[in-house]
Amino acid sequence: MQLVPAELQPRGVEPRTSHAISSMRTIAIVNHKGGCGKTTTAVNLAGCLAAQGRRVLLVDADPQAHATLALGINPDAIDANLYDVLAEPIGSARLEDVVLPVRDGLDLAPSGIALGALEPRLAGERLERRSEHLAAALAGASARYDFTLIDCPPNLGILTLGALRAAREAIIPVEMSFFAIDGVQRLHEAVSLLCERIKHTVRMQILATIFDGRTRFCRETLAELRQLFHSQCFDTVIRSNVTLREAAKRRLPIAWYAPTANGASDYAALAAEVQAAHTVQRVDLRSESSNRLSETLDLSRFTDPPSASG
Repeated sequence: MQLVPAELQPRGVEPRTSHAISSMRTIAIVNHKGGCGKTTTAVNLAGCLAAQGRRVLLVDADPQAHATLALGINPDAIDANLYDVLAEPIGSARLEDVVLPVRDGLDLAPSGIALGALEPRLAGERLERRSEHLAAALAGASARYDFTLIDCPPNLGILTLGALRAAREAIIPVEMSFFAIDGVQRLHEAVSLLCERIKHTVRMQILATIFDGRTRFCRETLAELRQLFHSQCFDTVIRSNVTLREAAKRRLPIAWYAPTANGASDYAALAAEVQAAHTVQRVDLRSESSNRLSETLDLSRFTDPPSASG
């Protein structure tokens, strides 16, 4: 049994046996743009949770398969991936048949380029049915894991919709850039609207990433983000840290590659904060802003197919 370094032990969270949490928590990591630290967050939060003794499943729902690569697995060298589960009728394929063990406490449902063909494959199904494939697959795994983290693609297509349907919580990583505030507001509204379309509720939280506290711009952007979203922002901030990029190159979560680095400390703090949120509160998914957004957001891909009778 591996010992967790002292600096990775979450403050205020006592170690527990693997059965202390009665049900699996499913968290989608979502943003419709790249470069915000989405996959970095999915991989390193998963690694820190596993290092702290939790049983974690990381689901790579992005056809680019960056989370798969980040854990040292070549997507072209495996026989099956998430597509082989989601493309089949619900209940006919088992997620455990494609899950790969990564390290003690951490498993991966890998991705591959074929996952990009899922949307046309499911186009003939009703919207509610299309969005339920991943949730149904994860239902059979709930007894084996404490947490499932879903790395979503950088868009709001059927894979992201399915991830939101499977999850009760969503983390939105936001980099401290010029367009961050406007982008996260629109994304928050879009996710709310999509969840309403599938009659599902998700608790959304904002995670500031790629933060450089030496610059006034980053400090002001973080303050504005927290002013807008208040308690929906994590206390934890992920600092810009070159070791996170080095860990990705070495195909390891930072908790295992450099457990004393700032990036490891930040993601360990995030893991502790996530674990402390035992009570998942539902949020109101309808607002005036999402009403306005629904008039401009293209949701044609999420409409039901025409009936056979025409």
